[in-house]
Amino acid sequence: MQTRWVYQLGVLRGAIEKLDALHEEWLRTRDSLPADAKPGTPAFDDALAAHYAECWSYLDDWAIHGHALQEINAAARHAPSPLAPHPTTRATLAAGPTHTVRR
Repeated sequence: MQTRWVYQLGVLRGAIEKLDALHEEWLRTRDSLPADAKPGTPAFDDALAAHYAECWSYLDDWAIHGHALQEINAAARHAPSPLAPHPTTRATLAAGPTHTVRR
């Protein structure tokens, strides 16, 4: 385990929480726009640009620290598990006969 993972996971959690809140805010903003404010109109595009501007720093956090999830997954896949037998134990058990043969 890397000590930086705790920090990175905290940053990612905070960023996703903020992105979720910003998305909810965008939905309210979009729904409050005039009926004629469609994509391509200044009212819609300006509101969307403002939303994107607020999101960028949190997306940057994911770009910078998101690789920690892959590192954690790789470490977990290669870590020995107390629930699984060691490969040498399994090979020893499989080497002997499992039943007797009558002649």
